[in-house]
Amino acid sequence: MLGFLFNTKEVQELEYLLKRELEEMLLDFSDKRIDYLVKRAMEERYSIMFRMYARIASPNELSKYVRRRKLGEEHFT
Repeated sequence: MLGFLFNTKEVQELEYLLKRELEEMLLDFSDKRIDYLVKRAMEERYSIMFRMYARIASPNELSKYVRRRKLGEEHFT
């Protein structure tokens, strides 16, 4: 386990980066052109990023990025 000390400005920047990445991945999950195996890897990465964001975000902000469906439950055509 690693520990970091961030000042307020650095926390704001980290929060911005994580939010941007989470939003991008949420859009990519709905893209039908992306292969199932790639989406499965994205799911693992999303989980890690979400947990990182959960450490600095308020519950209200965090609720915007909760996944509504798991990858296995999606219907691919």
